[in-house]
Amino acid sequence: MKALIKAVALVVVLAAPVVSFAQSNEPLTRAQVREQLIQVEKAGYNPATSDDYDYPANIQAAEARVAAEQAAAQATAQNTATQATGSGYGSSGNGSSQVGVRTSTTVSSYSPPIVNVR
Repeated sequence: MKALIKAVALVVVLAAPVVSFAQSNEPLTRAQVREQLIQVEKAGYNPATSDDYDYPANIQAAEARVAAEQAAAQATAQNTATQATGSGYGSSGNGSSQVGVRTSTTVSSYSPPIVNVR
């Protein structure tokens, strides 16, 4: 029993570094940072006129506007894709049927299952 506990502890200790490096947080490229800065400036943030007191509120408000614009653009693209594929309600219409399939239904937790034959 002690050998099993030691083996499990050894596996956990050896597996910890592997799990810690499994994150895929890649650093942003210079172009991506520049693009984000341009988006925030278009949303109304001006880094030249902001002071230290208003900085967090101003940048967060601009980032919220950018996120709202991106969400609206994504919703518009999704609606366009839905309209192109059909009504957006229900399944695609390529249905199938199963005849003679037995299903069981339980009325309550105290009753035995009832077998339905279709």
